[in-house]
Amino acid sequence: MTVKELVTRDVKSCSPDTDLATAATMMWDGDCGVVPVVNEERRVVGMLTDRDICIAAATRGAKPSDVRVRDVMSQDLASCRLTDNVDDAMTRMKTARVRRLPVLDDHGHLAGILSLNDVAMRAECRPNAAVSGEAFLNTLKAISTHARETVAA
Repeated sequence: MTVKELVTRDVKSCSPDTDLATAATMMWDGDCGVVPVVNEERRVVGMLTDRDICIAAATRGAKPSDVRVRDVMSQDLASCRLTDNVDDAMTRMKTARVRRLPVLDDHGHLAGILSLNDVAMRAECRPNAAVSGEAFLNTLKAISTHARETVAA
């Protein structure tokens, strides 16, 4: 199965100059926990999570409306393409320890998001499943392992 068959395409995005209050409103209105950060060409330059916003709001001496996305977004990106196999995308999720990947089109522009939830809805525990339940569970375990546990192992 390819990413194209599972991707969520109606994705809100913001620019690095967007303020955190606006980004939080986008997440609230879109019922999502992440917003891809794109440049003028719609190329993904970062990812902003609801956790990023919460930590920034709690640790900075500024209102969220005064903090720019560029100051708190993750820039170390893992992504996938529409044509990638879902198993390869899950491997990227495991390696990067992320629950969501921006999905890029053939030109490198944002085409959507592939979330662990998207994969979970198609995972099955049966031989020759399009999305292996075992592979999904292994991905979830790898992502959910606390950083301290991976260092100790």
